[in-house]
Amino acid sequence: MKPGILSLTLAFITCIQISVSAQSNQKEISEKIQQVENNLFPNIHTQSDTPKTIAQRMAYYKVHGVSVAVIHNYKLEWAKGYGWADDSLKRSVTANTLFQAGSVSKSLNAVGVLKLVQNKKLNLYTDINNYLTSWKFPYDSLSKGKKISIANLLSHTAGLTVHGFPGYAHGEAIPTVVEVLNGQKPANTPKVRSMYPSGLKYEYSGGGTTISQLIVLDITHQPYDKYMYEQVLKPMGMTSSTYTQPPVVIKPVLLATGYYDNGKQIPGKFQIYPEQAAAGLWTNPTDLSKYVIETQLAYQGKSKKVLGQQMTRLRLTPYIDKSAAFGVFIDSLDGAKYFQHQGSDQGFQTQYYGSFEGGNGVVVMVNSDNGAIMYEIINSVANVYGFKGLNRSKLKKTVMVADSILQSYTGEYELQPKVTLTVTREGNQLFGKAGKQDKASLFPETQNKFFVKVADIEIEFIKDGTGKISKAILYEHGAHELKKIK
Repeated sequence: MKPGILSLTLAFITCIQISVSAQSNQKEISEKIQQVENNLFPNIHTQSDTPKTIAQRMAYYKVHGVSVAVIHNYKLEWAKGYGWADDSLKRSVTANTLFQAGSVSKSLNAVGVLKLVQNKKLNLYTDINNYLTSWKFPYDSLSKGKKISIANLLSHTAGLTVHGFPGYAHGEAIPTVVEVLNGQKPANTPKVRSMYPSGLKYEYSGGGTTISQLIVLDITHQPYDKYMYEQVLKPMGMTSSTYTQPPVVIKPVLLATGYYDNGKQIPGKFQIYPEQAAAGLWTNPTDLSKYVIETQLAYQGKSKKVLGQQMTRLRLTPYIDKSAAFGVFIDSLDGAKYFQHQGSDQGFQTQYYGSFEGGNGVVVMVNSDNGAIMYEIINSVANVYGFKGLNRSKLKKTVMVADSILQSYTGEYELQPKVTLTVTREGNQLFGKAGKQDKASLFPETQNKFFVKVADIEIEFIKDGTGKISKAILYEHGAHELKKIK
């Protein structure tokens, strides 16, 4: 055979092998997608629960739209949308649909601020007033002479007020950043001031993040959204995303509509957030996956599109608090470490996880105030892909309890002054209702200890010396004694 013919033959065989391999790989991914879609469980479930589909859980939670991306071996393995970006217009969620990211905005903001630190435009540990020119932080007696640093702002250790922001409706006056910080009209949140000295402990503060936004403005002399796009989003390939508020640079057909947890639409489809660094990012799981992967590669020293390895490792190191780093929270789950952040704007919820090792992760976004389905999807992804520690679902066994014993537990228990936990029975099922909340089913794991599926809460009923039920112990972030009052 002539050399030229041999080369063509080998090239043809290679092409066939690549094609077969690609088809095989795509089939495997499709099978995994189906497994993820069809194996959702509540975070707490019993042996009688059967797996549900994403569609079934969306209907259960009244969630109109969901978007998911899975990261595997430092690559975006798949991204897919479910349901409606806008229910009234019957506009489907696609992988390109943009959602409001809520506080996930803080993760990318930290990258942007640390880029200025990396370029020696800022010092991470000096007084923020060294960089603020359009406004100065008004230290007072509560700060006790302790200066606030950028490191404090990014790690929520500045001791500042204003946890989060509700946003502004279309047609409302939008405050400037300085008006937000001073709590001046038309701002709808209090002024951002000291609660206690900086560096003392972790205290989540969107107000502190908003100060970092003003620092970016004062140092770069650019609009915040422009700086973030040019220096952070674009270099990482997040070209579909924007911090522009409202998102006038994006075609409306690409924007998801937000919904309350009862399934009703947010007036005007979404709120406007001038607090861009804290809550203003519009993005999708595909773009957020690019941020997660770049963070993972930069941590390994294999990429530096925005931050180098040294700065990335610093960003992922908890500061003062055991979990809060710079724009991210660090979780150690069954020995596996993840960086993560949750986001919540009115009508939208987001959660992402990225592993420190192995290049794995997941991003879920929903256009609903109810984000419970996100964690069921994350559990399913973790189960299918074997992402260590990310499947947080708990299987609990139930026991049979006689009706007469169940009846003895009914009544009212003092939860707080003027707030009661009411326990009722319907047939062989107990229910608990705390204050004005919806009642929840109570499932017996022993003859006197019950759990709920909607949260990690347990209730234990205690007898007195006469054999009557006198109190209950509520287990939620510790044990709380509830006296039986009726």
